[in-house]
Amino acid sequence: MKLGWRPQKWLEKKSRSGFRGYPVGTVAFYGPDNLRASKVAVAVVTAEGAPPFALRRWFSETGDVRNDPTIMEEAAAFLRAEEVRTVAVAPTMMGCPHEEGIDYPEGEVCPQCPYWANRERPLPC
Repeated sequence: MKLGWRPQKWLEKKSRSGFRGYPVGTVAFYGPDNLRASKVAVAVVTAEGAPPFALRRWFSETGDVRNDPTIMEEAAAFLRAEEVRTVAVAPTMMGCPHEEGIDYPEGEVCPQCPYWANRERPLPC
């Protein structure tokens, strides 16, 4: 009996497979602190050093996007539709879900996410 497509399993397997060529799908999680991911940003890069070819973001006001099967299914489906050969998932939270210059002024800390104020953030994948 075939179980069907399992998006979370597909993402995990693709990310463990290592570099398989371009296009590369990147998955980065952001949250108000290092425990809850309220945003996931998924991008497709077609060549080394190239800007993202496609970018989508999903948000959750109350839950953790990593545990939301609908969001993870949509993210995986987006990457499959773009026919990515490699998937890179950031191993840690990348920072605040709010965007500097859009949600708060450039050069300042996010007033809604004091946890990230003056903390070193990981480099994007």
